[in-house]
Amino acid sequence: MAHVAAMKEALITDALIIDAVRTPRGRGRPDGALHQCHPQDLLAQCLQALATRSGVDPVDVEDVIAGNGILSGDHGDDIARLAVLLAGWPETVPGMTLNRFCGSGQQAVTVAAAGIAAGAQDVVVAGGVESMSRWNVTVGVPTIDGDNPALRARYPTVPQGISADLIATLEGFGREEVDRYAAESQRRAAEAIDDGRFDRSLIAVTAPDGTVLSTRDEHPRPGTTVEALARLRPAFADLGAQRVDGETATFDEICRQRYPQIETIDHVHHAGNSSGVVDGAAAVLLASPEYARAHALTPRARIRATAALGSEPIIMLTAPGPAAQRCLDKAGMVAADIDLWEINEAFAAVPMKTTRDLGLDPCRVNVNGGAIALGHPIGATGAMLIGTLLDELERRGLQTGLVSMCTGGGMGTATIIERV
Repeated sequence: MAHVAAMKEALITDALIIDAVRTPRGRGRPDGALHQCHPQDLLAQCLQALATRSGVDPVDVEDVIAGNGILSGDHGDDIARLAVLLAGWPETVPGMTLNRFCGSGQQAVTVAAAGIAAGAQDVVVAGGVESMSRWNVTVGVPTIDGDNPALRARYPTVPQGISADLIATLEGFGREEVDRYAAESQRRAAEAIDDGRFDRSLIAVTAPDGTVLSTRDEHPRPGTTVEALARLRPAFADLGAQRVDGETATFDEICRQRYPQIETIDHVHHAGNSSGVVDGAAAVLLASPEYARAHALTPRARIRATAALGSEPIIMLTAPGPAAQRCLDKAGMVAADIDLWEINEAFAAVPMKTTRDLGLDPCRVNVNGGAIALGHPIGATGAMLIGTLLDELERRGLQTGLVSMCTGGGMGTATIIERV
């Protein structure tokens, strides 16, 4: 096997991060700052900013890969390709849209890095977009099974908020503990914004007439306290008592059937300790070392390793830790080798469990706050976190960082970046 490993090593090249940009996150409501901006335009403005900042000629871009969570309506019809056209890039630049639920933007970067590492491509842009204020989804009780009774019989699922409450129940995270985590996320985000730590990656979003729509994240609530959060009603208790049409078990009962060690679900999550509903887009420019040298580009980092992993689909949100461990194993690293971590705050219990399971120092996790404060624009978040992590590594003069996310359907994604 030694010669196989040697051949594999010889074929792999570094996938370099040249630059990363993102829009602000706008509140995911009709009165949000970015609601009137078409999601194609959000992504297109990121593409334009990357080309301007890097000096890379868009004609050299061999693919644009975008993650998206809804894939329909004004997000449909391969939004990556449509954003390329709207950005005014050459018609020769293709685009591909993919979906790994909340991990879609991160997965887009992984696919781009794989193409470069394999020597198949030299320049790829990857990212994602989600305008959650423009979602037009008419459904009954939300499940993740494609409304297929046969799949539901084999793998029943529950809404993600109930999965988060299930995690909190099993882990013993009480209401005060998750609220304390959320208040700290808000505090860290407010400090980061005041200190300008997001400024390098942020671009201004403009309307077609040039009017500036937004330059700052709109979702954070500075000054949030544990006492204020304690007054919020649990968001998923009533939903837990519901059932899918034709089913005999409620969602809470489905959880207890799979995890009989618990008697009841402690519903501790609410709007204040769950990820915010927002609009936004992000893009990362990746290139091969050969292309970077030939065009005098200064890379900021390289993709050290990536991983994805599935997990039990009822609890659904427990894979960030195992995915991160798989990623560390691929890189020949241990958790202590990572300087900073970004663990997406889909719900407070998710980063809390991942931090506990991996034995991480909380002071190195989500140091500038997370999605509880800033918001989680589904398809874009993974690419946003990579840019945020890189900016903070540079600001602190540190070397390595790891992004890990939970996704719908019971999966996790992970990426290690290393400054060069």
